[in-house]
Amino acid sequence: MFFSGGLALKTPADRIARHLILDSNVGDVAMSAAAETQSGSSTRTPIVAQVTTPSGRQSGKHTVHWFRKGLRLHDNPALREGLTGAATFRCVFIIDPWFASSSNVGINKWRFLLQCLEDLDNNLKKLNSRLFVVRGQPADALPKLFREWGTTALTFEEDPEPYGRVRDHNIMTKCREVGITVTSRVSHTLYKLDNIIERNGGKAPLTYHQFQALIASMPPPPPAEPAITADMLNGAVTPLADDHEDRFGVPTLEELGFETEGLKPPIWIGGEKEALLRLERHLERKAWVASFGRPKMTPQSLLASQTGLSPYLRFGCLSTRLFYYQLTELYTRVKRVLPPLSLHGQILWREFFYCAATKNPYFDRMEGNPICVQIPWEKNQEALVKWANGQTGFPWIDAIMIQLREEGWIHHLARHAAACFLTRGDLWISWEEGMKVFDELLLDADWSVNAGMWMWLSCSSFFQQFFHCYCPVRFGRKTDPNGDFIREKVKKEFSKINNDI
Repeated sequence: MFFSGGLALKTPADRIARHLILDSNVGDVAMSAAAETQSGSSTRTPIVAQVTTPSGRQSGKHTVHWFRKGLRLHDNPALREGLTGAATFRCVFIIDPWFASSSNVGINKWRFLLQCLEDLDNNLKKLNSRLFVVRGQPADALPKLFREWGTTALTFEEDPEPYGRVRDHNIMTKCREVGITVTSRVSHTLYKLDNIIERNGGKAPLTYHQFQALIASMPPPPPAEPAITADMLNGAVTPLADDHEDRFGVPTLEELGFETEGLKPPIWIGGEKEALLRLERHLERKAWVASFGRPKMTPQSLLASQTGLSPYLRFGCLSTRLFYYQLTELYTRVKRVLPPLSLHGQILWREFFYCAATKNPYFDRMEGNPICVQIPWEKNQEALVKWANGQTGFPWIDAIMIQLREEGWIHHLARHAAACFLTRGDLWISWEEGMKVFDELLLDADWSVNAGMWMWLSCSSFFQQFFHCYCPVRFGRKTDPNGDFIREKVKKEFSKINNDI
């Protein structure tokens, strides 16, 4: 995880910095290179990590696997390939502690990430290995570690999003210049998205129907690969020093500069172990899964479920391919349901938004975005702040936003209601502002899907004729007829405010 610069979001480089939050990325490297690439400038050479060939390099293959989103050992083809023929291997995640406390990312999201890293470290211990959480900026940290460790091979999961593509291209180029082989494999999405775009004449499909038709003409996604086990190491070892914990241990929230006094216990526990337990519980609900239709909201739906999976897919604790094929097996045994009226369809919507974004660096903004309707949104900072903090005076909307801030999650239709209220339904404030708030607070918000959803719900792209609006009174009354959810969230918040006064 690499962070750089401020969060003004006025230039491509600023937006890249925002995108890089909570993903292990080459911050300054990617930002400079991507800004040059997007602006079309050819007068400057992009800044890249200067990786020097280690002096006295050991014989054999010495692998570094760079974790970013795919925080798991199951279905990790890049790591598996890195282990093939390796004498040593080290798994790395990079974080800039200074930027952690100054970034515009909620503490729930940070806590979830650190839990994911702790779980990953525990799983690596079972392989007599450890996770190396590297502190600092990548342009400095990676070359030093490569020299120190005698690295000959770098592996990582392919990042399909535009800034990650630029970043990875540059790091691959520089590594190869100094003799470090680089392996990148698709595993965050079902398909290699470039193949879908190529089948569509070089352009991303912009309707779900068109997307479905394209993937129907392609071979099915590859199955999930088995989890890495000790038997797969084939003698590869991880050299560990006595000071590993001090130098490379997973930091705490306090060490990253967060104030944790009064922080409530997490509703969502991060990590691959929890993700697989939830997947098992999820698939045990055979009747519900087989009859899944469009999301229906009930008072119970408003509460976080022990079978919820979206944050785990976002951070890569759970493989999308594993989920997809286990659903396929269940549908085969129980009932066939075609997308979008199935959980398969929900996975493919995620894939659709990733595909639409992969070659569009302006996907998260209105200006310069070729697929976005240019709408004269109003600027109302006071109303935006009240919406974000659950202080609009509309109890249903406020309860949703309070839950989002407290728990890092809200039901899909609650997201629709909040987004409609902010944009075309009531406040007429740009979807970009809502997207930033969700990016800060939602555990499962990633760049492509978050931006795509906001463009869709504001009728800015994909479905401009989607006129349905969610009434901020009637919809809440229908969903929460007794007002139990509203009472729990809003009254608690007002009590807190009164106590502060």
